[in-house]
Amino acid sequence: MEEIVRAHACVSGKVQGVGFRAFVRIQANNRALHGWVRNRAEGEVELEVEGPQASVGTFLQALHKGPPLSQVLQVIVDWKEPNRQTERFQILRTFL
Repeated sequence: MEEIVRAHACVSGKVQGVGFRAFVRIQANNRALHGWVRNRAEGEVELEVEGPQASVGTFLQALHKGPPLSQVLQVIVDWKEPNRQTERFQILRTFL
């Protein structure tokens, strides 16, 4: 059985108002990953994702490209202990 990992990431660049959160949810759902994504007041997109290590790895690679109208400048990833607290991947509507 593959190791379950959890990653917290902040994505900066032109990532708000371009469908980035929807792109992230699609990428996560395509890989059966769990977690959340939200906009930050500073203009970044923040997310947390959990699932099999290989799937999380390819998911994080996809963030560097983003949807067609986005321009990703940086993806900062912080690895966390898996907690299995989410059952699906969702878009949070609140700013932090």
